[in-house]
Amino acid sequence: MRRIGIYGGSFNPVHYGHVGLAKWVMERTDLDELWLMVSPLNPLKASGSANDLTSNFEQRLAAVRGAVRDIPGVKVSDFEFSLPRPSYTANTLRALQLAYPEYDFTLVIGEDNLAIFDKWREYEYILANFRIFVYPRKGAILNSQSSILHSKNVVFLEGAPLFNISSTELRARQAKR
Repeated sequence: MRRIGIYGGSFNPVHYGHVGLAKWVMERTDLDELWLMVSPLNPLKASGSANDLTSNFEQRLAAVRGAVRDIPGVKVSDFEFSLPRPSYTANTLRALQLAYPEYDFTLVIGEDNLAIFDKWREYEYILANFRIFVYPRKGAILNSQSSILHSKNVVFLEGAPLFNISSTELRARQAKR
C-alpha cells in the first residue's frame, strides 16, 4: 500500500518554508508521495478576503506547482475544490479514502494546528484513523497533558527545520507596499 502524505493549506502565497518542509518530509519519512492539498477555505479562520481564496485559486495552484516541480514525490492537488465548503479535513480524508482505497494517508500538520486540534471537526475520527506527522512551528504552545499528544498516531518530525516565515507575514508585508 502506497503511503501518501496530505499537507494542506491555502499556500497564499507559497513560500520557501512550504517548499523546504515538503523536501525534508520526502527525504526523511517513509512517505511515497506528499500531496500539497491547496484549500479553498479554512473553516477555522475568519471569513474575509484573505480567507475566501476561490478567486485566486488558479494562481495559487500554479504557484505551488511551480514551487515544488523539482522535488521528487511531491504533487499538488486541487482535490478539495471538488468538495463541499468549508473544507473540513475529516471530510477530505474520507473522500480521499473513497477515491483512492489503495493508498494509506498520513496528515502533515504544523505544531500550531496540533495546539488547536481539538477544535477541528471530528478530530477524534482523524486521530483514530490516520497517522499525523507534526512539524515544528514558531510560537506553538502545546498542552503537554493533552491526550492528543500521547496518541500512537501522532508522530513529531524530530529534526525538521524551523522556517521563520509565514504566508500571513508575507501578505502583511505586501499590503504595506
